[in-house]
Amino acid sequence: MTDPIARPDLPPRFWESKRLTEMSKDEWEALCDGCGKCCMNKLEDEDTAEVALTRIACRLFDDATCRCAQYPIRHQFVPECIVLSADNLPQHLYWMPETCAYKLLWNNKPLYPWHPLVSGDPESVHRAGVSMQGMTVPEFDIDDEDWEDHIIDEPQ
Repeated sequence: MTDPIARPDLPPRFWESKRLTEMSKDEWEALCDGCGKCCMNKLEDEDTAEVALTRIACRLFDDATCRCAQYPIRHQFVPECIVLSADNLPQHLYWMPETCAYKLLWNNKPLYPWHPLVSGDPESVHRAGVSMQGMTVPEFDIDDEDWEDHIIDEPQ
């Protein structure tokens, strides 16, 4: 996740005029609102395929900034970290947060007013109470059999 604030090098409100498949790498990265929900471990029910969000953060997640501490080289530490793209988005929509810009735009919905690209403020996602900032526990602090104790409702 890179800094999601509006940048002068990007066309204004580009997400309203471009399809996800037409966006540049910088535009794609700018869609990330910095909520951190995608960096939380999730539990999937084998019978129903329902996905539950936990407050158990990836080992690289910085709870204070809601950012990956090693984003450019994260695969060296977490090989299973997903590189989201317009091509693989459909197969990942089922576990993605309901407030996620990628999911919203894929479903032809507008970004929320608190989204940093709309508000112009990277802190708006935190002030709106949508992010995981200050809500997480590190994955190495929780035994696997205790993960269910850390299921939460998605902050919205």
